Amino acid sequence: MKKILAILCAVCMIFALSATAFAADSYNVGICQLVQHPALDAATQGFMDALTEELGDSVSFNNQNASGDSATCAIICNQFVSDEVDLILANATPALLAAQASTNQIPILGTSVTDYASALDFAEDEWTGATGTNISGTSDGVPAEEYAKLLNELFPDAKNVGILYCSGEPNSKFQADQIRPFLEEMGYQVADYTFADSNDVSAVSNNACDDCDVLYIPTDNTAASNAELINSVVLDKKVPVVAGEENLCAGCGCVTLSISYYDLGVVTGKMAAKILTGEAEVGEMQIEYAPFEKKFNDVNCGILGIEVPEDFIAIETEG
Repeated sequence: MKKILAILCAVCMIFALSATAFAADSYNVGICQLVQHPALDAATQGFMDALTEELGDSVSFNNQNASGDSATCAIICNQFVSDEVDLILANATPALLAAQASTNQIPILGTSVTDYASALDFAEDEWTGATGTNISGTSDGVPAEEYAKLLNELFPDAKNVGILYCSGEPNSKFQADQIRPFLEEMGYQVADYTFADSNDVSAVSNNACDDCDVLYIPTDNTAASNAELINSVVLDKKVPVVAGEENLCAGCGCVTLSISYYDLGVVTGKMAAKILTGEAEVGEMQIEYAPFEKKFNDVNCGILGIEVPEDFIAIETEG
């Protein structure tokens, strides 16, 4: 009888260990994306593709879109915590902040976030490139000085530069603050033109065009969502736009320094695989970046008579 009990116990232990091993090899990842937009969509897809390639069928995704609402981001992330997901992908800064507020235990990776130090409220002298918390990720930022050089390369005779962005997006204000001293050092008069939401994009864009020779629009979700409206204004006023990312440039800009958001998502997915398999600790992982290329909107440049150097690449558009 004792031998039979011992055998049964051994069998039960084997099943328990097998179940534990299976559970350890199954990963549930929650994705909170701020808004449906080509750049953010591409980053999410790149993340999912890369993580699936690394972990195969053992990873499942709960992909949620907040439709541009920060409060909805919070609801989504809190639900992920209740569901005890293994990792949260926060796509765009409001999603990252919502994820940060929801948990300090579950690993969080941000993507399409320009400046983590500013978003996470790190003092400049405290920032090392890694958070030391449950957060890491990838940045869609390009050094502000490079955008200033781009603007100066194409518009050296301009006098007044307007920076157009949404006042409610911290990353946009950060980018504006970063580029301003470089532009002023180059001799430009620089002014900010901010809209609170989609309702005043048209009026603010018109004011900016009336005052300025060229506009710089940083990576900004509200501007991206209203690119067609901005485009109608800037083309009517004959004011060129240096855009903070490729999709925004395709919508209303002339030139940009472009990264691939899909590739950015791929980098993030590879980071996630290392975290989930225990190869790396999220808080020790440096924020990663993407290389950039000079690109131009052939249609808008043609309408405004802007000639770009040979090292610029035309943005591919549908049709």
